[in-house]
Amino acid sequence: MKNRESFFHLHMISDATGETLLAVARAAAAQHADMRAIEHVHAMVRTVKQLDRVIAELEEKPGIVLYTLVDRELAERLESECRRIGIPTGSVLEPILQLLQSYLGTSGPRRVGAQHVLDAEYFRRIDALNFTMIHDDGHLPASFDDADVILVGISRTSKTPTSIYLANRGIKTANIPIVPGIPIPRQLEEAKHPLIVGLTASPERISQLRENRILGLNAAAHGEAYVDKASIAAEIAFARKLCQRHDWPIIDVTRRSIEETAAAIMALHQAARSRNVAET
Repeated sequence: MKNRESFFHLHMISDATGETLLAVARAAAAQHADMRAIEHVHAMVRTVKQLDRVIAELEEKPGIVLYTLVDRELAERLESECRRIGIPTGSVLEPILQLLQSYLGTSGPRRVGAQHVLDAEYFRRIDALNFTMIHDDGHLPASFDDADVILVGISRTSKTPTSIYLANRGIKTANIPIVPGIPIPRQLEEAKHPLIVGLTASPERISQLRENRILGLNAAAHGEAYVDKASIAAEIAFARKLCQRHDWPIIDVTRRSIEETAAAIMALHQAARSRNVAET
């Protein structure tokens, strides 16, 4: 008999957006496959009044508390209240701050939300995201050469989500579908600046994703060939030959997460940039 899944409350308290805390908490919680976290994200907690509202919810729904509060008074108040309630709490940020201070020999006032200062890096990411959204699925080929990375591949090879992930890292990314019988845009073949990467996957994986898409749309407009493994294998072979002819690297995403695929692309992009610098 299969074990029933157990649930627990996981409170994440941040003085900023909570994105960093959420990523760390999910990575840790994923190690406990039989336990499912009921997530409570308390973002932009910067005053005692805001914290007291959170504490009231902790009393109502006790569980594990993780936080990234750089204000020492708020952090101490939270830990004191958690001890009173009898629930575990831990700072995700404090050990790292102490490690940096110890190694660098620095100290000083801590800045709340410092990681979200609207600096040049922030605007670079926004610019990359805007570029990526308007260049999805082969749109605006005239400006392909302005991209940092162009992803090519047949339908359902995770081109769009990977493009958005890269854009959130400040990498301008376009993506173009490869369809047998339809020539690729001339601008793609002529592009000199971007790294062009082919994405592929197994016929079984692509067929499954396409079937799920059809079910989700409650339609069968694509026809039987769209999910037929033999037809998909032919599409994959066509795409591989195209990439090999242009000497574009190929990444198999069958068993990769979006994050893993993006990491491999970023490594290729960095290597290409290093080569360009060395040549100049």
